[in-house]
Amino acid sequence: MIDANLQHLQEAEKQLKVLVGEKFDAATKAGDLPQVERFFKIFPLLGLHEEGISKFSAYLCQQIAKKAEENLNLALGSESSERRATLLFADTLTLLFEGIARIVETHQPILETYYGPGRLYMLIKHLQSECDRQMEKVVDKFIQQRDYQRKFQRVQSCIMRSSSSEKIEPRDLDPILAEVTLMSARTELYLRFIKRRITSDFEVGDSMASEEIKQEHQQNLDKLLKHCLLSRSMQELIGYYITMEEYYMRESVNKAVAMDTCERGQLISSMVDDVFYIVKKCIGRALSSSSIDCLCAMINLSTTMMESDFREVLCNKLRMGFPATTLQDIQRGVTSAVSIVHSSLQQGKFDTKGIESNDEAKMSFLVSLNNVEVCSENIMTLKKNLENDCRKLFSQDFGGDQAKAKIDSCLSDMASVSNKFRDLLQEGLGELNSTAVKPQVKPWINVFLSVSHNIEEVMAQ
Repeated sequence: MIDANLQHLQEAEKQLKVLVGEKFDAATKAGDLPQVERFFKIFPLLGLHEEGISKFSAYLCQQIAKKAEENLNLALGSESSERRATLLFADTLTLLFEGIARIVETHQPILETYYGPGRLYMLIKHLQSECDRQMEKVVDKFIQQRDYQRKFQRVQSCIMRSSSSEKIEPRDLDPILAEVTLMSARTELYLRFIKRRITSDFEVGDSMASEEIKQEHQQNLDKLLKHCLLSRSMQELIGYYITMEEYYMRESVNKAVAMDTCERGQLISSMVDDVFYIVKKCIGRALSSSSIDCLCAMINLSTTMMESDFREVLCNKLRMGFPATTLQDIQRGVTSAVSIVHSSLQQGKFDTKGIESNDEAKMSFLVSLNNVEVCSENIMTLKKNLENDCRKLFSQDFGGDQAKAKIDSCLSDMASVSNKFRDLLQEGLGELNSTAVKPQVKPWINVFLSVSHNIEEVMAQ
C-alpha cells in the first residue's frame, strides 16, 4: 500500500513538473510577465532551481535581444546631423548595459526570496551570454560604419612608411577615438556593477561554506568577467585605439613643433603650450576609458615621446649655442662688416641680416632655455594632476593593488623625465655662463685684482 501511494505521488510530482514547465513556456510565449513570474516562483518548490533559473533567463534574454535590436536599428537609421551622431554606437551599447542592469535590479529580490542567496551568478551568466551576442552586433556595425579597421590599417601604414602624401589627418581621428573610449568606459562601469552584485550575493550565500567553495566561486566570477566576449572585444578595440592615439599625439606634436613661433616680448615659444595641451588631451582621453592598461600605455607613450622626440628638439636648439659677446662680437663684427659691404656693393643695397640674425640667435637660445624649464615644470604638474585623477578612479573601485602599482610605476617614469629636462636646463645655463656671463665679468675681476687690497699698504701711503 505504501509503495503504491509513493508511486502515485512520484507520478503526480512528474506531472506537476511537466505542467509547470508547460505553463511557464505558454506564459513566455504570450509575453505575460505576471504569469511568468508566478510559475518562476513555483520551480524551487519542486526542487527545480536550475531549470527555473534557466527558463527564466531564456525569457529575459528574449526581452534583451528584442530591445537591443530596436535600439541598434534606431541608431543605424538616425541622421548624421544629430547632436550625438558621433557617439551613436557608444550610446547603443550603453542602452544595452542599462537594460541588463535594470533587469538584475528588478528581479534579484525575487530570486533571493524564492531561490535563496548565492544563485545570482547563474542568472547573470545566462544574461551575459546574450549581452555578448548583442554587443557583438553593435561592435561589428561600429567597425563597419566608422571604418575602424581600415583607419587603423592606414595609421599603421603611415607609421611604417612615414610618407607625408598618404598620412591621415590627426583631427579626422578625434571623433572615433572619443567614441571608443566612451564604449570602454561604459563597459567597465557595467562589468563593475555585475561584479559588485555577484560578490555581495556570494558573500551571503557562502557565509557557511568552506574556503574551497568560496575560492571556486571567486574563480568563476573572475572567469566570467575577464573571459567573456565583451571584455575580449573591448580589449581588441582598445588595442587599435592605443596605436591610433599614439599616431594622433605624435603627428600633432610634430605639427606644433613645425609651427613654433615666439612673439616679441614672450618668454617661451608657442610649441610648449601646444605640445602639453596635446599630451594632456591624449592622456585624459585614455583616462576617460576607465581602462588601467589603456591609461598606462598612453602615459608610457607620452613619456617616451617627451623624453626622446621633444627633448631632442629642444636639445638641438640649445646645441646651436649662445652667440659670443664683447670682444668676440667685435672680432666677428669686423669680418661680418667686410662681408656685408662686399655683398651690398654686388646687390646695390645695404643688408643688415647678419647683424639681426645674431640677435635672433641669442633670443632663440634664451627662449629655448625657458622652454626647457617650463617643460620640466609642466611634466611635474601633469604628474600631480594624474595622481589626483587616478586616486578618484581607484576610490570608485576601479582596479586593485596591481593596477595601483602599474600607475605608480608609470608616474615615477614621468618624474625621471622631468629631471632630465632639468639636467638639460643646467647644461644650457652652463653654456650661457661660459659664453655670455664669464667674458663680461672677467675684465671686471681683472681690474679688481690689479688693485691692492692690503689695508696696511693703503694706510702707509
